[in-house]
Amino acid sequence: MPKNNFGKTNYSWVVLVMGTLVVFGALGLARYGYSMVLPEMQPALKMDNTQAGLLAAFNLGGYLAFALVGGALASRFGVRLVASLGLFFAGVGMFLTGMAEGFVPVSIWRGMTGLGSGAANVAIMGLWAAWFSQRMRGLAAGIAVAGSSMGLIFTGLLVPWIIAEYGDPAWRISWYVFGLITVALSITSYLVLRNEPAEIGLKLSVQGKKTRSFKNGAGKIYSWKHVYLSPPVWYLGLVYTAFGFSYVIYMTYFVNFLVQEYAYTAAEAGNLFMIMGWLSLLCGVIWGSMSDFIGRRNTLTILFLLHGVAFFLFGAGGAPVYFTVSAILFGLSAWSIPAVMAAACGDMLGSKFAPAALGFITLFFGIGQALGPVAGGAIADGMSSFEPAFLLAAAVALMGAGASIFLLKEKSRSA
Repeated sequence: MPKNNFGKTNYSWVVLVMGTLVVFGALGLARYGYSMVLPEMQPALKMDNTQAGLLAAFNLGGYLAFALVGGALASRFGVRLVASLGLFFAGVGMFLTGMAEGFVPVSIWRGMTGLGSGAANVAIMGLWAAWFSQRMRGLAAGIAVAGSSMGLIFTGLLVPWIIAEYGDPAWRISWYVFGLITVALSITSYLVLRNEPAEIGLKLSVQGKKTRSFKNGAGKIYSWKHVYLSPPVWYLGLVYTAFGFSYVIYMTYFVNFLVQEYAYTAAEAGNLFMIMGWLSLLCGVIWGSMSDFIGRRNTLTILFLLHGVAFFLFGAGGAPVYFTVSAILFGLSAWSIPAVMAAACGDMLGSKFAPAALGFITLFFGIGQALGPVAGGAIADGMSSFEPAFLLAAAVALMGAGASIFLLKEKSRSA
């Protein structure tokens, strides 16, 4: 490899670090921050559990609405522009959430936050096919999803401190802080990100100890029909639905369940939330790398099984030890499924259409996400407990494991 290309090759990792921070803002703060803020936000806005679920659904509905379009726009106009703009709107939406009075305006701004999150996350997770070869793609996606873990750690530490210091307006202050950080990240991402190595004169992609000429789709010609009319892509999306529905129930009501039904303090629930975040920091790296070796199908099956057990323990355990084991199991596997899905899209369609494919299967994922919190909140109101909702999440996760077994085995691809 020419010496003058060494520094440029290393820029792949600069892009990856920035992409991880994009995920931190788009999901770690914009979505998972809601779980920590909800116990203070819900009584302030006089919401029942169904309304709390609807509020999450508006956010996830916004994510769904722009996931499909955002992926296509990223393929057309580039990840750099779409991800940066999406992150900017997500940050503004969070700031306005903190200013809003009443359920309706908060719903609007949470929806706006979701729109921005969908654009930023889908675009950035489709970028790795351009910067990393197939044998490194799962690892890259796994590192990027650690941004969500950073969000759990950050909010688990920050929000209880804000509550202790500021009392009633703490939930508003939390959204202000989340929003300002995310806007700052949007500006930084536009300055740092590049859509492909060629933009900085690089013709090499990272491939372990070796490098090779980079070609979109490994030299194969793809068109939009390969994204939207492919049965394997559709089936992958249907499997992704199970993850969206099941995990979002767990994450949305994790803190609320512990506070409302088991008398945890905000700090105690936040500590468990934070522990889950620390454990999940490397989960995407571990499982993404594993999927590079044992295959996306086998990895997805294992991950769904782990999630099913974690959700079951949370709903049926009834004691702190089970809640802790549940958090550990989920933390060790939390964001791995999106990482594997992103890598699978790159495997199927190469770098040019990977963002569009990821956006398309995120449509299915988003449907599951939008339905999950509404179903969970309604069940909690109807049965005066969140436990049946977590058991439903466990059943759906196990269905995802069964469906993953029948995914087509991927063929080896060189780029």
